[in-house]
Amino acid sequence: MKRILPGIILLSAITACNNPQKKEMKAIKWPDAKAPIAEIIPHKRTIHGDTVVDNYYWMIDYFKKGPDSTKVVDYLKAENTYLNTMMKSTDQFQADLFKEMKGRIKEKDESVPVFRNGYFYYTRTEDGQQYFKYCRKKGSLKAAEEILLDVDKLAKGHAYYSATGFSVSPDNKLLAFGVDQVSRRQYTINVKNLETGEMLKDAITNTEGGVAWANDNKTLFYTSKNPITLLSEKIKKHTLGTDAKTDPIVYDEKDNSNYIGVMKSKNGRFIFIASQGTLTTEYRMIDADHPEAAFKVFSPRSKDVLYDILTVDDKFYIITNWNAKNFRLMQCPLDKTEKENWKEVIPNRKDVLLEYGEEFKDHLVLSERKNGLTELRVLKKDGSDYYIKFDEPVYAAGVGANPEYNSKTLRYSYTSLTTPNSVYDYDLEKKEKKLMKQQEVVGGYDPKDYVTERVFATAKDGTKIPIALVYKKGFKKNSNAPLLLYAYGSYGSSTDANFSSPRLSLLNRGFVFAIANIRGGQEMGRQWYEDGKLMKKKNTFTDFIAAGEYLVDQKYTSKGHLYAHGGSAGGLLMGAVANMAPDLWNGIIADVPFVDVINTMLDESIPLTTNEFDEWGNPKQKAAYDYMKSYSPYENVEKKAYPNMLVTTGLHDSQVQYFEPAKWVAKLRATKTDKNVLLLKTNMEFGHGGASGRFDYLKDVSLRWAFLFSLEGITK
Repeated sequence: MKRILPGIILLSAITACNNPQKKEMKAIKWPDAKAPIAEIIPHKRTIHGDTVVDNYYWMIDYFKKGPDSTKVVDYLKAENTYLNTMMKSTDQFQADLFKEMKGRIKEKDESVPVFRNGYFYYTRTEDGQQYFKYCRKKGSLKAAEEILLDVDKLAKGHAYYSATGFSVSPDNKLLAFGVDQVSRRQYTINVKNLETGEMLKDAITNTEGGVAWANDNKTLFYTSKNPITLLSEKIKKHTLGTDAKTDPIVYDEKDNSNYIGVMKSKNGRFIFIASQGTLTTEYRMIDADHPEAAFKVFSPRSKDVLYDILTVDDKFYIITNWNAKNFRLMQCPLDKTEKENWKEVIPNRKDVLLEYGEEFKDHLVLSERKNGLTELRVLKKDGSDYYIKFDEPVYAAGVGANPEYNSKTLRYSYTSLTTPNSVYDYDLEKKEKKLMKQQEVVGGYDPKDYVTERVFATAKDGTKIPIALVYKKGFKKNSNAPLLLYAYGSYGSSTDANFSSPRLSLLNRGFVFAIANIRGGQEMGRQWYEDGKLMKKKNTFTDFIAAGEYLVDQKYTSKGHLYAHGGSAGGLLMGAVANMAPDLWNGIIADVPFVDVINTMLDESIPLTTNEFDEWGNPKQKAAYDYMKSYSPYENVEKKAYPNMLVTTGLHDSQVQYFEPAKWVAKLRATKTDKNVLLLKTNMEFGHGGASGRFDYLKDVSLRWAFLFSLEGITK
């Protein structure tokens, strides 16, 4: 379902031959192996007078701890065995691809230091190590290094290890951080004494992983999760040295369609509790000097009103869609925060989406999106403003880590399909930028060897759909090149054109890579999102099909060489387009796909379900049920030919449970009429985001692209 970063999927790829558009190559001969056949145990679902028989409902039993739990695991293992048999001839190729992609990564590296409250903070990695060390230096980069957390050491012996939410107390003496060792995003918060090096006994389980410190350096606020649904339900307050089991609840969210969280204002004056759904926001606040105080509402929630808060010395800035489809900037006094006291600073604009802001003592930096591309706008205290603009035809830019409120320097990031990830410091007074670091591609990389362009497909209703493309020089539009088309298209998440060093292996073997900015994202404004959700969700799928047809029509590729890729909600997209236009694609990769829409949305015990009603609808309402049923991939599998497909999942996935892709694959096997390859890979140790190490994920990438290369007859 929700919250897989599209950028994770975009990292996929794999170097060698110079643009080999040699279509005399043929797909490999697959082994004559017998695919697993899942047992059929009919289960009836009746709602709104409609009865549906689900033959594979039993696969939920591992999640529900039911009687068929062992049978479920055995089936998933059988599918893994089948995949290994089918892909056996690519084992060496996968190993070579892994080595090739890993070889582009600078193993001994260091992030650009970030200054906060008297210290420079950074992470650094070492040769051969999967994780990192979190470090700081006091006052100067020439000062002695303190290793605050050695994650390489902590992760030893764990198949999965994620450390996150690093938060240093205001007096710089304590570090709070969250750890997940299972990959279900249930974090245990730990606290380390940075003066003595000891871990305090305070261990707070089943949290989101982050904290907000009060200014007394002993009180911290955190988000507690429901252990079954994994919903963020309560904000609790912990005092160091006390039993976390007795932590008082300071806020209990009653609306299970909202996500909640707690954070501290950048200037250190306030602690905020945020409750937000797809359509409503409500903040509560206290003075950070008074953690004993009761939280008061900033502005009460009201239907269809979203808002975010930026805090400066004498006022609050508010970014809101209140009477503003594409959001506007407002301000209010510190002591009069209800929306009737908000005063407009920047109005709503039909062609510009106001996304978010970053506050400084003397400046406000706003991220705006126009024609699908990001611009950074700087507001000065005197009311004047200017833009930081970028030159490439398609790119990704955004505000980076800027924790120091008193700074006059903006840290921002920039990348494109051909420009490696770059970090800039920008002097907000002098309007001068300085490149602090650009991702090093080990082994050499010349952006001039690659070409990027932006084109527009026409959707069935006449809407223009942006497509960003990248390919190696020498490419010819003669329909012969293989092309991988990627999209996400949900939750208003915008998919920007990021650089990926693993993708070079794909491009160097003759592939074109393309990103379609389909509706359901927010690239072209808030309406773009609203036209791809709820009862308009099918626009997401038809937009993607239109993009594929355009690329074929314009001879970037042909149906025999066109491939599709998406994950999570983008995996729903893959399932839908496989049903709606199966002959358009030679192959589809669906990672952790949300494909059993109705059954999941009817079961409120499944993590995230109730949070998603505003995105997909509630199938307990007949109109929503009928519409969902018309596109849900699992519901719409038919007796017809399907493309070659690789489907991935994780047994411990907390976002899209393993049984959705497993059921889908089982039903496809029993129903489809073709002899194309259908493979299911279940990672038995990880969850939604895959492996936690900085190299291990490349093994999954190697598998994905070995699958595509096999279909293209590319063997080295």
